[in-house]
Amino acid sequence: MNLTGRVAVVTGASQGIGRACALKLAKCGASVALVARNQQKLNEVAREIEQSAPVSYSEGASVPSASLRTRLGRAYVVTADIGDEEQVKAAFKSILGELGKIDILVNNAGITRDQLVMRMKRTDWDAVLATNLTSAYLCTQQAIGSMLKQRWGRIINITSIFGQMGQAGQANYAASKAGLIGLTMAVARELGSRSITCNAVAPGFIETAMTSALSEELKQNALKMIPLGRIGSPDDVANCVAFLASEEAGYITGHVLNVNGGMLMG
Repeated sequence: MNLTGRVAVVTGASQGIGRACALKLAKCGASVALVARNQQKLNEVAREIEQSAPVSYSEGASVPSASLRTRLGRAYVVTADIGDEEQVKAAFKSILGELGKIDILVNNAGITRDQLVMRMKRTDWDAVLATNLTSAYLCTQQAIGSMLKQRWGRIINITSIFGQMGQAGQANYAASKAGLIGLTMAVARELGSRSITCNAVAPGFIETAMTSALSEELKQNALKMIPLGRIGSPDDVANCVAFLASEEAGYITGHVLNVNGGMLMG
């Protein structure tokens, strides 16, 4: 899965699955634009990328400036609230100005505001839909211009097992993730003729900041539902994202790839 020369944008790249995806894509050779609201955490991910994928210079060559080293080191940090249309437009304008193109878009950003639907506040519904679903629509709109010009692109939406099977207390989250699946299939049909694929990855129970806050009892109950007998890691998801971003996945589009240890089958 050689992504040398490719430019990837990963939203929600400051931690968890987004961070793992950014590191994996960079390891495969891509330049990666890291997008999230927390600049400090994004800078830490950028440093990890540069340390794991150092830039090599020919003998006698002068050392580039700090900003150029960041770009050559395959990490570019952009802080933005991707639920806000104007911030999304500004972020992608900055990415295109710095990196020149976009080949791969990973719509990963997501939040939860859990509550039973009868008690759920409209503000919590709107916030989750804006971050988890509307942001993917906004980012896709901004990325496809570059992909259409080069007649090549990979759009990968991170949905969830709960967008497939629902979850009590997460009506907003489940609805947003189910919406991502519909968006994936619609975009796949619209852009397929230009060699642009659009797929979704549906993680199951993954060890992240979101799940670490759960009680040990809930974790153990979830573990009993997983045939592979373990909770997944962000790297399990990132490996699948890297495959869908590669040339090897060029004949796969409109697909939802389950990464759940067998928790949901069929």
